[in-house]
Amino acid sequence: MAVLCRPSVWVPENTISMEETLELARQLHPDHAKLPLVLRMIKNTGVAKRHLVQPLMQTLQHPGFEARNRVYVREARARIPNVVKQALSSAEVTAPQIDAIVFVSCTGFTMPPLTSWMINELGFRSDTRQIPIAQLGCAAGGAAINRAHDFCLAYPGTHVLIVACEFCSLVYQPDDSDVGSLLSDGLFGDAIAAAVVRGAGGAGMRLVANASHLVPATGDWITYNVKATGFHFRLDRRVPGTMNLLAPALHTLAGAHGWDASKLDFYIIHAGGPRILDDLSRYLMVPPVAFRHSRATLTEYGNIASAVVFDALRRQSDEGLPEGARGLLAGFGPGITAESCLGTWSAPEPIRGGRHVAHTNGRASARPHAPQP
Repeated sequence: MAVLCRPSVWVPENTISMEETLELARQLHPDHAKLPLVLRMIKNTGVAKRHLVQPLMQTLQHPGFEARNRVYVREARARIPNVVKQALSSAEVTAPQIDAIVFVSCTGFTMPPLTSWMINELGFRSDTRQIPIAQLGCAAGGAAINRAHDFCLAYPGTHVLIVACEFCSLVYQPDDSDVGSLLSDGLFGDAIAAAVVRGAGGAGMRLVANASHLVPATGDWITYNVKATGFHFRLDRRVPGTMNLLAPALHTLAGAHGWDASKLDFYIIHAGGPRILDDLSRYLMVPPVAFRHSRATLTEYGNIASAVVFDALRRQSDEGLPEGARGLLAGFGPGITAESCLGTWSAPEPIRGGRHVAHTNGRASARPHAPQP
């Protein structure tokens, strides 16, 4: 059974606090008719600090979409290798053992995809499958896990690397006064996350089942307006209430496997904002503390888009769980889309003789690479 191993997460060294964000909003938009509303909405996010891939003064400038995309490519190539190295180490696999790479991002664009660059530069086999996902926004983290799970089900024994690269600050539009855009200026942060889904062996979240759910007629609730200046984020006022529409899908997924979504041992939930977490806590009938790791990500990093679920899972992994604990992971994004999965916890093998031993069906895992699909 496929196991989602402990993710690695990187955030840039440049930061901006809630206080700095509010002051910038006052300075940059002093005559905005809805400035009090915008300030109140930013305060209500609960985001204490965010990390930016460029220093703040550079972030506030807009040299053009082309120049910004060059920053995206440069920084992604500079930062991804170490994050991937850590993820492979946590999963106790090497680059040649990876059979597919799922790469997700909604904040920059390359063709060929960065999966091709990783294969060329980071030691992956030339027959490694490439699965880039570019248009699912925050839901892409859950989608990446689900597609990796599907791959391991189709090709038993294979391993899949997931990389989520989100530089949301590169989508900042200084001349965009839309309320949703201004809110995003105080909500989103930058991060890169990576994790391995092992088709055999490994410790972490043992994937049991997954599902996708799209709420009809909500396609214009979370969107990009693509202009000469790049991506302009648009957020419908109805989005904070979407858990009323998505929570039933989570109950359905759990119920289909004889589980009760209200009585699980852990929850890894996309932290789109505090209202999302508060409402889902109510609709799933679980205490707010159940979403503590998602809230910690939101508070310390902001909404880091597709990388949120990986950071929340990293925090859960470090806290630990007993063998067999049951849980739910869910990412939400444009569509309106939910990508969710169920899993049980697979605790690490004990350390013997000074080294950790990962097992596959009772044997130490030492294959040179995965079977070819």
